[in-house]
Amino acid sequence: MKEKEREEIEKWIEGDESGAEMLSRVSSVRPFVFPPPLHRVPLRVGNVLELVGPSPSAKTQILINAAITSVLPKPYGGLDHLVLFLDLDCRFDITRFSQLLIHRITQHGTDSYDQALYHLCMARFLYVRCYDSFEFLHTLRTLHCRLEKEKEVQGVGVHVLMIDSIGAFHWMDRASMFLSQRETSKKKLFLQTVSEAVVQNIKKLLQVHPMLIMATKSVIFGNRYSTASNEVKGNMEERCSKNMTRNHQNFQYREYMPSVWQMSILVQPIIKTPQPTCWNGYCQN
Repeated sequence: MKEKEREEIEKWIEGDESGAEMLSRVSSVRPFVFPPPLHRVPLRVGNVLELVGPSPSAKTQILINAAITSVLPKPYGGLDHLVLFLDLDCRFDITRFSQLLIHRITQHGTDSYDQALYHLCMARFLYVRCYDSFEFLHTLRTLHCRLEKEKEVQGVGVHVLMIDSIGAFHWMDRASMFLSQRETSKKKLFLQTVSEAVVQNIKKLLQVHPMLIMATKSVIFGNRYSTASNEVKGNMEERCSKNMTRNHQNFQYREYMPSVWQMSILVQPIIKTPQPTCWNGYCQN
């Protein structure tokens, strides 16, 4: 053991460290410090973070801000790493990403931005678009080679994997379970099988490429008064008054992803938006 390491261990055992020194040391080695609202979440390599919220709750915007923080160099308040962004709902706006990146760069300098720095950050942002579960699984299985190649080319590795709209293919896969007998030539997808394959591939990827996983998921609001048993009870006025209520206690978050995916999540912040309006169990923002 080196003398310097021995001295550090002895100092740690003796406990001759003030609270301010401890906070300074911990903050300096903390791998991920993202802009709000993620600044309150203690994230580490290997964590799986799922951002849950309705459609207009800026989940993708949160990913964009975190991605910009990751690709920016440390003098600009960044983490100096690569980011891989998997777009499953095919609605990512690269123009918006570019505008926010330029804004972050100009915050640390003059009104004009450094084009060389801009191109460096854009090259560090790796974007992949998937159109169905087959492409998504194929992408996960082939990421190892791509990550190795990008690390050799750019000199830094991917430390954040972002999956926008993890449940984008859920309903298509669910519908494929009810294919008619004449379509037996097509390979059927089963929700549990797809989710198990996704989780297994992510775990294998984390073993060779330790990184943070960040995923977004749109929620489904459920109204506890919209069940069949309650609809047959009472008169029409009572049912309407219950369905039209705006009390947040009447809304329940209905999970639709298979349990194998839910068990892999370590952190799940809920992104709040203005309370939706409901009618007969259907909620709309």
